[in-house]
Amino acid sequence: MTFLIRAATPDDLQHIYEMAKRTGGGFTNLPPDRKALTAKLERSAEGFARTEDTLGNDLFVFVLENTATGEVRGTCQVFSAVGLKWPFYSYRIGALTQHSEELGRTFRADILNLSTDLEGATEVGGLFLHPGERSGGLGMLIARSRYLFIRNHRPRFADRTLAELRGVIDEAGGSPFWDGVAGRFFGMNFQDADEFNAKYGNQFIADLMPKHPVYIAMLTEHARAVIGVPHPTGRAAMRMLENEGFAWENYIDIFDGGPTMTVRTDQIRSIREAQDSQVTLLDAGLGDHLRGEKRLVACGKLADFRTTYGWVEPDGDGIALDPASAARLGIEPGMTVTHVARW
Repeated sequence: MTFLIRAATPDDLQHIYEMAKRTGGGFTNLPPDRKALTAKLERSAEGFARTEDTLGNDLFVFVLENTATGEVRGTCQVFSAVGLKWPFYSYRIGALTQHSEELGRTFRADILNLSTDLEGATEVGGLFLHPGERSGGLGMLIARSRYLFIRNHRPRFADRTLAELRGVIDEAGGSPFWDGVAGRFFGMNFQDADEFNAKYGNQFIADLMPKHPVYIAMLTEHARAVIGVPHPTGRAAMRMLENEGFAWENYIDIFDGGPTMTVRTDQIRSIREAQDSQVTLLDAGLGDHLRGEKRLVACGKLADFRTTYGWVEPDGDGIALDPASAARLGIEPGMTVTHVARW
């Protein structure tokens, strides 16, 4: 295992752009647009450089690097708080119950309410792993490294965390949900709206989206069928989120109808179970079929933050760590790392 999670730099632009072209649409946080990606990397650099240990309008972009080849093979993002610059919209699924005495019947109508309930929450997103690396637990390494970063910079993040899962996209790159709801009001197809949102933000939603509830029963069958359903490629990501404690509480994305998962930040499993330990020994005897437990190991602050898989074993009041992972992290005996079980 030669992979490492680290802060993205401007030199990673081409790698990230190539990955963005592979997403297949509906991936708002990773648009295949150099200008938009450059702006993200610049904003990320500002967030990593900010010295105030407080909640701000920060974006942190990370990459997965193969340290043996220098190739970047994955990426992910953390937004410290959404909705600080412009509103963060979701649809919340609710219900309206009405009763008719004359008919002796009660009617329950499911409705979509345009909502900004999730404003101010931290968001984890923008996760993409190169198709050639989707094995060996690398997706888990990317996803969970974000939680360790949040834990070790806790004052910079909100008390609630969300994750938007991409919704169902058809073979032509369209969205049945967009076509059935928002597309009727905007005069543009899903691809154009998704691209515009990725580049310029979703203020146009505030300007044009009708504010009254949308009755689900009035939507097409295709639109109703995909509400709250993740894209097939996102099902594994949904299971990982659920393992961390995220739950779907009837919030969906306004573009493609995908589920928005939420959790109290301090209840994220990786955050709750992570430990800080001093490395007392580098032990070459740790590793496959030998001794030790394979764990996620992280160290460093802000732009120096790193995460990798390492072999760990208790050693007195601290831990022993295998030399290979210590070298990737730049760790020497006497330094402290954060580590959590791989599950």
